[in-house]
Amino acid sequence: MNQVALITGASRGIGAATAARLGRRGYHVIVNYHRNEAAARAVVQDIASAGGTAEAIQADIRNPAQVADLVAACTRLDLLVCNANIAPTFAPPSVMSWADFSEKVMGELAAVFHVTQRALALMGRQRSGRIVYVSSVIADVTMPAAVSHATAKAALNTFARQVAAEAGHHGITVNTVAPGMVRTEASAAARTPERQKLLTKNSVLGRVTEPDDVAALIAALADDGFHAVSGAHIPIDGGFQLLKP
Repeated sequence: MNQVALITGASRGIGAATAARLGRRGYHVIVNYHRNEAAARAVVQDIASAGGTAEAIQADIRNPAQVADLVAACTRLDLLVCNANIAPTFAPPSVMSWADFSEKVMGELAAVFHVTQRALALMGRQRSGRIVYVSSVIADVTMPAAVSHATAKAALNTFARQVAAEAGHHGITVNTVAPGMVRTEASAAARTPERQKLLTKNSVLGRVTEPDDVAALIAALADDGFHAVSGAHIPIDGGFQLLKP
C-alpha cells in the first residue's frame, strides 16, 4: 500500500513542488486547494505523468467541517504537510487595523489547528506519522510592515513545538521548516530587482531559495533517517540569517 501524504495549499509554489517530489517517491498525494482547482488538477496530472498517484481535494482548512471531510477522504495518513499560507496585510502596527491583524494571525492558526487535530487522531490510531509545518524566517527577524505575518509565524512555531511534545508518545514526529524569500508566484510582487539583489548579496550561498529546495527538505524529514528528529525548527534561507545585521 502506498504511503499517503496530505499537503495543504498544494496547488502552487512550495506546496506544488512538495507534492511533485513526494509523488516521485511513491506517496499517494492529496493535493489540497482552496480556490484554484485548475492549478491543483495540473499538479495531479504532473504527478500522474511521472508515474505517481494523486488526487485534488478542495477545502478551506480554516473551516472545521471542510477539514473533517478532507481528512476523512484519507484511508491512512503517513505525512501531513501544513503549507497553506493566509495572505497577510503588510502595514506598520501604527496604522494596521485589528481586523487585518487578527485575520492573518487567527486564520493562520485555524489553518493548522483543525487539520492537525484530525490528523493526530488518524495517525494516533496508526501509531505512526510525520507532520511538517511550513513557517518562515520572518518569525525571527524584523521587516518593515510585517507585524501580522511575523506574529502569525511565531505563533505557528510555538504551536508546532507543543504538538511535537504531545504527539511523540504516539509515534508521530513533528518538525518545522522556515523558508526565507522563496522564488514563487506568491512572492513575485515582493521580489523587486533591488530586493532580489539584496537577498542574493546577503545569502552566504549567493542565491534565492527555490520551491524545490524547500520540498527536498520536507521530503527528507519524512525519510526513515529522521525518525528520531522531532521538535526541530530548520531555517532554509541560503544562510541569509547568518549575515543579517
